Amino acid sequence: MGMYLSERERSQLRPAEMAAFESPLPTQVISNGEFNPLPQTHRQRQFEDRLKDLSEGSARRLGMDRRQFLRTSCGMATAFVALNDVFGPIFDISPAEAAQPEAAAERANGLAGQFILDDQVHFVRDDYKVEDILGLAKYAGQHWNPALLKDQLGMSLDRYKFENFLKEVYLDSDTKVALLSGAPFDNPAAWFLSNDQIKLANQTVNSIAGSKRLLFHSLFTPAQPGWMEEVDRCIAEVRPNSWKGYTIGDPLQPQTTKYPWRLDDEKLVYPFYEKAVKAGITTVCIHKGLLPKDYETAIPGGAWKYANVDDLPKAAKDWPQINFVIYHSALRAFLEDPDSELAEFEKNG
Repeated sequence: MGMYLSERERSQLRPAEMAAFESPLPTQVISNGEFNPLPQTHRQRQFEDRLKDLSEGSARRLGMDRRQFLRTSCGMATAFVALNDVFGPIFDISPAEAAQPEAAAERANGLAGQFILDDQVHFVRDDYKVEDILGLAKYAGQHWNPALLKDQLGMSLDRYKFENFLKEVYLDSDTKVALLSGAPFDNPAAWFLSNDQIKLANQTVNSIAGSKRLLFHSLFTPAQPGWMEEVDRCIAEVRPNSWKGYTIGDPLQPQTTKYPWRLDDEKLVYPFYEKAVKAGITTVCIHKGLLPKDYETAIPGGAWKYANVDDLPKAAKDWPQINFVIYHSALRAFLEDPDSELAEFEKNG
């Protein structure tokens, strides 16, 4: 996770479990290792202080310490009460849920069947050999869930393969429907799944479930050899629910990628839009953003520019039939001084 930040950026950060208040809801922005978090705002600090006050009193009444209380359903409810106290009546929560375990349990049980969509899931093919991704589970085990370091999957690639994907997403979580995606790298051997393998997973999960539990992307890779032929094949044979592209090219090696591209490139990409519209597959999901503060030196060669969204307005205007979905919202995480941006956000969201 921290692999996306430079050494300078990592030196400015502390692990969330050491630096942030242990709350059921974050009281400040916390990085997942892909971007520098913004500092805690004044109102976030107010929320944290209010949560501490409320949880101290409730914990004493229930005969436990604050940390224990915040791990309960009542603790979660208290966090939403504190949010309402600071930001206004946004969440539908009652004081009884924050104070009475029975009321909190009743509410939780009442919501057990709610619809949950995970709009980007991944796993890797059975013959995947690239071990770089092992660092993800290692990081999670070191910082979030130590049990990951000790279970039978350990730090093996089996953790990322289909059998464990099926278990964790559909058996061990409350996810009702997931959207399976992939990631294109300049090195074909590093692709998690081919478009055909993504389709096969869709068919397998839905066949087992007897209903539509897994939706899926097909990857499109402008400028890579044979990319338009693959688009034609996917339209004719694969029939994805939507498309997925990475304007940065190779998301893990933007320093050396050969294939960055722009959404508004009329010569390269507009023929793809024409085919997508004609085929009726008109949702185009694009990975953008998550730029580090020192993006110009961390991503030399100018490839970082392709993570901006200055290419979106023209493309969206020229192709109103297409729904452009920008993953990560091209988050401007490289801002050195976020105060003016935060002030503007407080005004208009």
